[in-house]
Amino acid sequence: MKDTIIVSGGDIQRDFALDFLRNRIERTGREKLCLIAADRGLEFFMENHLLPDVAVGDFDSLSPQGEEFLKDLSTVEVIRLKPEKDDSDTQCAVNLAIRRGTKRIEILGATGRRVDHLIANLGLLILAGQKRVSLALVDQYNYMTLAENGKVLEKSSQFGKYVSFFAIGGAVKGLCLEGFKYLLDGYDLSLLDCGLTVSNEIQEEQARVTYESGTLLMIQSRDR
Repeated sequence: MKDTIIVSGGDIQRDFALDFLRNRIERTGREKLCLIAADRGLEFFMENHLLPDVAVGDFDSLSPQGEEFLKDLSTVEVIRLKPEKDDSDTQCAVNLAIRRGTKRIEILGATGRRVDHLIANLGLLILAGQKRVSLALVDQYNYMTLAENGKVLEKSSQFGKYVSFFAIGGAVKGLCLEGFKYLLDGYDLSLLDCGLTVSNEIQEEQARVTYESGTLLMIQSRDR
């Protein structure tokens, strides 16, 4: 079963994204990884002389160069969508990956200047979680995902220095944070706890997150 990386049309820091892809390919193996270009994310592949496995979208935001690149994709599966659709191109790419059996999705280019797009993409975390699929939104400063009950973080492999937690869709009951600089023991985290669980740090070799109920957003982040 293949892991999936989706490249969407938001802001992408080129060097970070290329390193991220290279590391995933080395760790997973190219044959066990599916690369999907979501609409304007296709231009990242074009600009870096790469090919995705699948290109999906209505492609109405491609540059003239991107349109020519799309026409020449003879070895790539292209799924054209109608512009009049209910889901975003990125959500369509996520749905496609889930239908094809993936259990792990990471999305590059899901963040950027448009906060409305970011909020819509945060909703994909819940959508994937309901399908028991791990999904993460990734940029050079952040790794955003849902933290399941019992999540263990290794200090040696954390994304950045800071780890923040937020309750989404209602309170997270009985939250316990172990192995962190700032501990919690059975705390009911609500949407109003805006600063309590921001910028925590892993103190031990392993940190553990447990809770009784709710949906917990976890953001691993760094300043540079």
